[in-house]
Amino acid sequence: MAKTESITESDRATIKEFKDVVNMTPKELESWLKTEESQQVGQKDGDSESIGHQSGRRIVELLHTKQADYSEDDISHMKKVIAYIHRHSAQRPAGDIQATRWRYSLMNWGHDPLKS
Repeated sequence: MAKTESITESDRATIKEFKDVVNMTPKELESWLKTEESQQVGQKDGDSESIGHQSGRRIVELLHTKQADYSEDDISHMKKVIAYIHRHSAQRPAGDIQATRWRYSLMNWGHDPLKS
């Protein structure tokens, strides 16, 4: 994970959008990822950790990283997070979403749709 030589305008826009769509704090996300609900949702390969849960751990790291220290891989992961949150948010189910797998999956990616 080599640090990017310089942050471009495109990278800055990605970082801003990442920070806009990830609406959970590192502490909230870390606490959430420890729950049974968090670990029961998402696409998995066998008995391994889900892709979203892995992403959540990575998001916590990114939220603790200084912007100047972001690598190209970090920016790439931010783009993946942004795309997932937008795509999954568009699939919002009808009715109360409080205790839905849909919400839990988004929360693994750092976005709680119940937060304003």
